[in-house]
Parts: sequence; C-alpha cells; structure tokens
Amino acid sequence: MDWLPATIAEADATGIMVRLREPLLLLPLIMAVGMAIGAIRVAGLSLGASGVLFAALLFGHLGREAGWTLPDVIGQVGLVLFVYAVGLSAGPTFLRTFRDQGKNLALLAVVAAGVGGASAALLARLLGIPSDFAAGLFTGAMTSTPGLAAGIEAASATGNDPQAVSIGYGMAYPVGVVCTVLFVQLLPRLLRVDLDALGRQLKGSRPDGSQIGRRLVEIANPAIFGKTLHEIKPLQRRRVQITRVLEGDRLVPIPADHRLQQGQVVLLVAGEEDAEEFTLMLGRPSEQSAVMDAERDRSEVVVTSPAVLGKTLRELHLRGRFGVTISRVERYGMTFVPNAETSLASGDRVTAVGPQEGLRGFEQAAGHRVRRLHETDLMSLGIGLAAGVLIGTVPIAIPGLGEFTLGLAGGPLLSGLILAHFGRFLGVVGYMPLAARMFAQQLGLVLFLAVAGFQAGGRLTEMLHQYGAAPFLFAACVALVPMVAMYLLARFVFRMNLLEALGGTCGAMTSTAGVGALTSRTDSEIPVISYAAAYPAALVLMTVVAQLVVRLG
Repeated sequence: MDWLPATIAEADATGIMVRLREPLLLLPLIMAVGMAIGAIRVAGLSLGASGVLFAALLFGHLGREAGWTLPDVIGQVGLVLFVYAVGLSAGPTFLRTFRDQGKNLALLAVVAAGVGGASAALLARLLGIPSDFAAGLFTGAMTSTPGLAAGIEAASATGNDPQAVSIGYGMAYPVGVVCTVLFVQLLPRLLRVDLDALGRQLKGSRPDGSQIGRRLVEIANPAIFGKTLHEIKPLQRRRVQITRVLEGDRLVPIPADHRLQQGQVVLLVAGEEDAEEFTLMLGRPSEQSAVMDAERDRSEVVVTSPAVLGKTLRELHLRGRFGVTISRVERYGMTFVPNAETSLASGDRVTAVGPQEGLRGFEQAAGHRVRRLHETDLMSLGIGLAAGVLIGTVPIAIPGLGEFTLGLAGGPLLSGLILAHFGRFLGVVGYMPLAARMFAQQLGLVLFLAVAGFQAGGRLTEMLHQYGAAPFLFAACVALVPMVAMYLLARFVFRMNLLEALGGTCGAMTSTAGVGALTSRTDSEIPVISYAAAYPAALVLMTVVAQLVVRLG
C-alpha cells in the first residue's frame, strides 16, 4: 500500500492544475499571492501592488502547458479603471503646476521622462534590444505603471509584442526602486549634507497630522498689540494659523476684524518648530484651560467648485467674506498647515474654522461638506469611463508618425484629467471620495497586472536566456541618468535646496519608496511638497514617452 499516498498526492495535484483552468479561481489566487509578495519588506523596501505582476509572471510560466487562461477583457477593464482613477488623482494640480510656483518642479518631470526615454531608445539601438522590450524596461526603471499600460497599448497597435513590454517592466521595476532609494540616500552623504539639519535650517515641518499641533498662546508682545491677523506679516508667509480666541472659558472662532490685545489667549495651529517660534513671537504659552466646540465651529470641506480652484487663500479673503480660517489642508494623503499663498486644488480636503453661518457660506462657495460626499456618483463614474474609452478611439494625425489613437491607456486618463481639473464638466462630477478612488485605482491596477503578467509569463525564461544581465544594467542606466540630470538642473539652474531637489526627483520618478526613504531622514515638509508638485506631471508624461519609445524604436 506504499503506492497509495503518492497516487493520492498525484491525483490531488492534477485536480488542482485542472481547477486552475477556471479564471474565477486563478485570478483571485494570483492577486492574493501577488499582494503577499508585495507586502514583503527587504531593507525597508516593498513591491506593493507591483508584486501582482511577479506572481502573474510565475503563474503564466507554470500554466503554459496546463491550459490556464485569463480573458483579455479582465485586464482591459482593470486598465480603464486604473488610468481613469490616476487621471482623477493627477488632474487637480497637473496643469497648474506648469504656471504656478511649482513649474520648475513640473519641468523636472519633463526632464525625467525626456532623458529617460532618450536613454532607453539609445541603449536599445546600441544593445540591439527591440523597442517593445525597451519600453518595458524604461517604464520599469521609472517605476511607472501607467507608462507600462501605455507601452502595452502602443505595442499592440503597432504590431509589436505587448508581452515583451510586461516582461521588461517586471525585470526593471526592482532595479528602478533600488536605484532611486540609493540615489536619495547616498547623494547627501557624498555631498556631506545632513538632511535633518538642513530641514531645521529651512524651518520645515513634516506635513502629516501627527506633526501638526495646537497650543494656547497668551499675547504679550507689544509690537502686535492692536493689530489684526492680516497685519502681522509673518503669519501670512509661514504655515501657521490662529483660528480661535478665548472668551470666558470657551474658544470661539476669531473674527476677521479682531485686534489682538495684551493678555488675550489665542489658539495656534502649526507644525512643531513653527509653533515654538510663533509662540515666542506672539508672547508666551498659556496655562489656561478652555472648552472648544469643535463640532459646532469646524467643518471639513472637499473643494470642488471652479470658483475657488487655483486661487490662493489671500485671493479668496475667506476671513473677511465668511469669518472662516483654513487650519489644515489634506492633499495626496498629506496634511499640512496652509499659508496665505497656498492655492486650493480640486479634491483638497480642508478644515475650516468659523461661525456656523460663515461655514455654511464657505461650504456652498467651495464645494461640499465631507459627510455629504461619502457616496460615489456612479453615473458620473460611468460617463467618465465611457467618455475615456471613446476619446481613446479617436485617430490623431502626427506628421512623420502617421495616425495613432490614445487607446485604453490614454483616453480614460485624459477623461479623468479633464473632469478632475474642472471639478464639474457638462454636469459630470470629477470628484470621487478618496477611499473609493484608491479602491478603483488599486483594483484596476491588480486586474491589469494580473492579466498582463500572466500572458507574458510563458516567455519569461526565454527572455532571460536571450538577454542575460543586459536588461538589469539597461534599467540601472535608464534610472540613474535622468536623476543625475534632474539634480544638476534643480541645483544649478533652478537654485533649489537639496531637499526640494531630491523631493522633486522622487516625484518625477513617480517613486513613493524614494520619497519615503527621504522623509525618514528629515522632519521637513519640503520633500513631500516638492514630490506632490512633480508627481502629477510625471504620471502623464511617462505614458506619452512610453508610447514614443515603442513607435520610434
């Protein structure tokens, strides 16, 4: 009977292999294994959702002879969802960064995409690498999944091999992540710059909720007696807000025309360093206790109205018009204290402090109260997706290149950008709650990566045998050359400080891991703000350059 266990085991293995021919079982299994791979951290780094691509490549390789399949339409639905959600995320600030104070940071994204694409095209010709495989290596080295999607679309449209794009991305992605992290960590050491000390010198404070604090301050500086908040110039330039004044034992919203008097107690909202500095400038810390009616005097509002988009708090005169002070702004998952020059973008979640009547007026002028926007407008979602697919089918003629279409990677991206930029367009709302948008983006991404990786997995070993270590060296060059170019441009042409230059570099490389490594070495908010300025432009530009690498190769 010694044969029985082996026979049973063989039968079970065969049964599993047969059952995995069912896409509804195979797909979630790839997703689960991929997310488990993505959660593994090595030296503080992880692959995240991109782990699904590696799992899909493995399953595609194993299932080549077993008859496993995943329908193309699953990947197409995922692609449309993913790039549309990316467009909604990038749209609020994409165009404004080119004309506002962030234009130099947006130009870093142009340099990253342009130099990276040119490097990829040149290396491909020198090494004899096909344009489709080179496009995958380029997007992987730049850690750009939207670029991967655009490259696959372009390869399919031009008769090239979309599977080669997926394999190239899978090979180059880890190289791109490691190169970016090492660059932002080693460059300051080579330059002998202490990033933490530089951050303190530049008076930065990290823009997350844990670093923003509130404190009671007693007015004791004769230089500000009798002045309104608008007349105290340092308050306009720095990320500090005075939102309330103590009346009796209650903290009430501070009126626009209120003049500070000796002994008054006010509520200061700021990052830790700014709070220390402005406490001394205003007077001294107060030991008094007070009651604050936060529910009555505070509202969280999502900015969607075109009337306020792109305008600074100084231009909006909120304290004068509504008696309202903006104490916090949440953007791209980061929270910071605004100053007078902070401009509002579509989708910003702002905390407003003021009287009830003023808060209602501000809500109507700026957008919607957060509590009213937990539901996703499915009609707008459907129209936005359909419009994107239609836009992707419109032929565009370019001299020398002939006609091409934006496809499923470009059309929904453009649709999302337009809707998010305008907030509301022809009755269609361009706002989606953050949780819903992130879910759509993550789900779409893993569906797309699962199908793209699975279909390419059957050729993985063939490509490794054919090219050896060349793709990995290719990816390292494509990642490092743009970063060096961006650093030189940022430091010696745009005269940025090192924190701003490195934050912008991470944004232009669309590298969350890079900016995470950078902020672990300083409490300054500067890298994150620079990252957020360059990131939207980089998302869009990578999709354009990836297509050019395929078409011009």
